[in-house]
Formats: sequence, C-alpha cells, structure tokens
Amino acid sequence: MTTPFSHAHDPHDGRAGSLVTQALGDTLGFLVEGYPPEDCAAYASKAFSGDDPPRIPRGPFGFGQYSDDTQLARELALSLAAGRFVPEDFSKRVAALFADGIIVGRGQATEAAARRLIAGVPWDRAGEPPPSAGNGAAMRAGPVGFLSVSEAEMIRIADDSARVTHLDMRSRAAAVLVALVVGDAVRRGPAACSPAWFEGLARAVEAQDSLLANGVRKMPEWLGRDPVTVCDEVTRWSKPPVGSAHRFEDWRGISPFATPSVLYALFAYSRAPADPEEVLRVAVAVGGDVDTVAAMAGAMVGAAVGLSGLTPRLSRWAEHLNDQGAYGFDELVAIARAVE
Repeated sequence: MTTPFSHAHDPHDGRAGSLVTQALGDTLGFLVEGYPPEDCAAYASKAFSGDDPPRIPRGPFGFGQYSDDTQLARELALSLAAGRFVPEDFSKRVAALFADGIIVGRGQATEAAARRLIAGVPWDRAGEPPPSAGNGAAMRAGPVGFLSVSEAEMIRIADDSARVTHLDMRSRAAAVLVALVVGDAVRRGPAACSPAWFEGLARAVEAQDSLLANGVRKMPEWLGRDPVTVCDEVTRWSKPPVGSAHRFEDWRGISPFATPSVLYALFAYSRAPADPEEVLRVAVAVGGDVDTVAAMAGAMVGAAVGLSGLTPRLSRWAEHLNDQGAYGFDELVAIARAVE
C-alpha cells in the first residue's frame, strides 16, 4: 500500500479535492438521506442531467449545507493540521459541535459519545461500546489519509480517531479502510483497482475485521455487476447485527452499519476512480444512508482527481458549500491543504 508520491499527481490538490468532494457527496445525499432506492436513483439521475444543483430542501437547509459527515471530517482535519493526531484536541472539537448546537444530522453513537465527552469522560473511554457498529467513524476518516506518514502510523491514527466515538472493531476497521484508500489516492491518483491493490487493503484491516477484509477481496467480482445487485449482496454479506438501536435491518438500500456502507463506498469509487460525477451518482442512487456513502466515496475520488479533476458542473456546485453560512469552499480547501 505504501507508495511514493507521483510526479503527475499533486498531493495538495488531492487533499483539497478530497474534502471538497466529500462535502459535495454529503450535501447531495443529505437531501434524500433515508429515502428508498428508487427515489434516490431518480433523484441522482435528475441531478446529474442539468447544470444547476438540486433545489429540494431538507428542513431549513438547501443544497450546499453539508451534514455531520463533513463537519466532523473538517474538525478532524483542523486537529491534524499540526501533522500529528492529538486525541484530546479532536475530542474537544467533537464535543463543541454538540454542545454549541452546530451539529447537523447527528448519529446516535457519535452523539452518545459526545455527551460523555461533554460530561468529562476521557476520550479513550467515551466511545460507544459494541455491538454499536455504525459508520460515524468511517465517514470522517478521510483526512487521516492526508498525512505524510507510514501505513502503520496511518492505521494507528485512523483507529485512535475512531475510538473517540466508536469502540466496536467493525467501525474502527471501516475508518482505517477509508483513511488508507484516501491516502493512496492522495499519493498516486486514481487507484489501479487490481486484485493486488484490494489484497493490500484487505490485509491492512484483517486483524480488526476479517469479514470486511474478505469483502474487500470480493470487490473485483462485484465490480463487474450492476450496482443494485451489489447493494443487495454487500448487505447480505455484511451480516448486520439484528435488533441494535440503529435497526440496521429496517433500512432499504445501504444502512448506517459500518461494513456495508464502507464496502459500497469503495465499490462506487473503484468502478470509476477517475470520474467523480459517476462515483457520486452511484453512491447517492443506492438509497438509504446516502449522505454518508457519498461522503466516503467522494473523499476517495476527490483525493484521486484533485480539485483540478472536478468537472465544470461539480466545480460550480462546490461554490454553494457551507456549514450554516460558514466554512465554505475556500475554507475547506485551506483546511485540507494545511494537513501534511
């Protein structure tokens, strides 16, 4: 997995592209989060058939407002700007989003952990324990891939950043996978998506989650199939924990369970690693927890193509990005580029 920087791919551009395209996937999916697959497929098709961004609202928000997926990734990137991970600093940032009422579209496990952090519980004991295995750690893990560190150090940092809110190994392994894919894309550009590439990823997460590792190994087989079929297979393969507070089994499309959501995000990226519009379209069209799936897939493909590789349409849409009037496109670019 560890590779030298490519002369043809600017890591600074890749970092900025990753955070911006994560936010684009997040805001696209946020407007239809929880909708069934047929509705999301129609929405995604319509969105990418015109120049203007979608105009449907979600509560007080319209297109451009990103949710907790990107808010937390942004705060992690800000915490990593010193070139190392300080859990206490990131924990304070997570707690502040909730304490100040800024969080948008909160997840159950992350909120429970944040409330413990606010109450003074140390960061390494505040995380939601098993069997809670949501994707709240994976959705924000992309900026760990911005760091110029060894693969082993990247895995350690991704795992520690996940433990702030999620203690279940499945959630932590999913976060490691996102960080490694983003890190590889920042350094090399679009992935080769060869069996050897997938095997490298699988070995990196196997100790934490052998089921996720074996799902990564199956990816070459899934890439040749229709996305609807892959969604069904990934969901069955992942064995969602029935009866958890998240009710993963009740979701249509991809649920917030960490394993299927990160596998489907990897699928969306791997089938078109140099085509950000296609990656986002497939990620949103699946239905279910589409803001998170599209955020993770967007972080991957954005790292691969960089800001310079976004289509004119996505570049225009990126100008709308904001968090309740703050942290727009220019700020996201600056934050991403400050991580090395």
